[in-house]
Amino acid sequence: VKEEINLQNLPHQLDESLRSRAAIGLVVLATDHVIENEFQKILNLQGVALYQSRIFNEPCVNTETLSAMESRLEDSVKLILPGMPLDVVAFGCTSASMVIGPSRIHEICQKAKPGVRVTNPFTAAIEALRTMEVSRIALLTPYRDDLNQQMRSNFEKEGIQVPAMASFNVEDDNRVGRIAPASIEAVALKIGKHSSVDGVFIACTNLRIAERV
Repeated sequence: VKEEINLQNLPHQLDESLRSRAAIGLVVLATDHVIENEFQKILNLQGVALYQSRIFNEPCVNTETLSAMESRLEDSVKLILPGMPLDVVAFGCTSASMVIGPSRIHEICQKAKPGVRVTNPFTAAIEALRTMEVSRIALLTPYRDDLNQQMRSNFEKEGIQVPAMASFNVEDDNRVGRIAPASIEAVALKIGKHSSVDGVFIACTNLRIAERV
């Protein structure tokens, strides 16, 4: 009779896995083609781990479809390493961050992962612009005009003036993810030359631009 090998309760060591420096949770829109790839380029750091979850959204981007993600966000955050802490959770949508509101996003993410730090593209943009002492921006987006005007108003409430705006005016998020980086760069360089602006803010995590910055 051939003897069967069946080893159990093997001794082993545990380490911090891929997250020895930081564990980042990223909530990605179901229609986002870009953010995961661009995050990997930016966060190519030893010991910094990125864990992603998707949140359902309609491809048509408007106030109603963006607002609808509020009720789905908690469950999406809970899908990221259940039972394990994260250092930070990032909600990866600029326009939805504006529509739902940064404070509400913070509240929902904290409910799903108590004690976690929370960020979103709009809050991060404000902090980055202040750090760089940029107070007048040209705003480049793929959004329809009502969202652009709302974003302009929100920036101005934070003390950031928006004297110039430009938009591809594409409501289908699946098309937004396919806008060529060369097209984005060309418009950014054009509006960035305006004498009334200090810099250009390119809104939407689904626009491919990291490779051109």
